[in-house]
Amino acid sequence: MDWELLLLGLGLALFLEGAAYAIMPESFKKLLIAAAGQPAAKLRIMGLTLAAIGVAIVWMVKGA
Repeated sequence: MDWELLLLGLGLALFLEGAAYAIMPESFKKLLIAAAGQPAAKLRIMGLTLAAIGVAIVWMVKGA
């Protein structure tokens, strides 16, 4: 496993999360409230879809 790549991805994810809170905190609150009102199954499907897209991007970039 490439620990450097894992840490780079984690750092980028934390940066994006932090930037979203810093740049538009009120909009992010509304987004979280809207997400809280969604059924768990819908959130799970969305999460799995985004995770699969993330894995595909890393796979394409790294040329697995």
